[in-house]
Amino acid sequence: MNHRRQTNKSNTLFCFRVMTFAIFAIAATSCSQSEVGTKDRPFTMYFVPSVDAEQITTTADTMTKFIQKHVSQTLYGKDQGFYVSSAVPASYIAVVEAFGTKKADFAAFNTFSYILAKDIKKYDVDVIFSVLRGEGERFYKGQIIAREGSGIKSIKDLQGKKFAYTDPASTSGFILPSSILKKAGVKPSQIVFANKHDNVVSMIYQGQVDAGATFYSPPDEAGIRDARARVKTQFPDVEDKVKIIGFTEEIPNDPWVIRGNLYKDPARNEEVKSAIKEAISAYTKTDDGISTLKNIYSVTGISEANDKIYDSLRSIMKTANLDVESIMRKK
Repeated sequence: MNHRRQTNKSNTLFCFRVMTFAIFAIAATSCSQSEVGTKDRPFTMYFVPSVDAEQITTTADTMTKFIQKHVSQTLYGKDQGFYVSSAVPASYIAVVEAFGTKKADFAAFNTFSYILAKDIKKYDVDVIFSVLRGEGERFYKGQIIAREGSGIKSIKDLQGKKFAYTDPASTSGFILPSSILKKAGVKPSQIVFANKHDNVVSMIYQGQVDAGATFYSPPDEAGIRDARARVKTQFPDVEDKVKIIGFTEEIPNDPWVIRGNLYKDPARNEEVKSAIKEAISAYTKTDDGISTLKNIYSVTGISEANDKIYDSLRSIMKTANLDVESIMRKK
């Protein structure tokens, strides 16, 4: 009797193991069959959360729909067939790590995130475009700003003050400004990360912090184009209440990147990447593309680019002796 029970138990366990193995085998087969661009595995575009996530999501949805249709027409001669989706993670680092897990196929990166992904993490990413701002500007700067009336007129005056950065992986909002403070031997009494450039400006304006770091672009005929412009509707006198006290070195504009090996077949890989580049370029020339990219990322155009454009930032980072591991731990 006991022997029969033991035999039945063994048979049940064997069947369970066989079924489990079969389920995993089916799942693995299904995954291997879902190549990039299919319904089950759409070509996924990631966007850094530098401003309001809802705004970026709306822009991303519009852009992905255009690219999906354009690439489908190029590859298959119809409006469907190649599928595209988008994602806006909570942090810059999350966008970087999405390439490590092969969840991301494209990203509108910020500059440091690209260096982190390419040089530090050794992920398979290639620059395809660099954004343009203003009248074809290929570089920008970081700025250090302070609240009027705080007594802060220079970098040295930041000693013992409350200071806001954007994100630990932001080139203009943390990487280079923090290096400036370090070189000057300045230690704020409190440091916070506000996640977005406009948040930093708002915190300074409202007196939550004394100073902070954001991106800078020179003004044009319409007025200021740095991070303060993003809150001008809410705070019309922001130019009077929040002043610039210093700048970083020039930074190459943000890269747009694509995962290197989307497909095992080299011919298929190049065919799809070429179609995607063509679609992205076409989108940025449409009225909708021009207006949304300008409103969200302050982008006025894109140009074809390659990895060498970012060598100047690599030199700056090397000279500054930045501790990348420490930056990563801040997340």
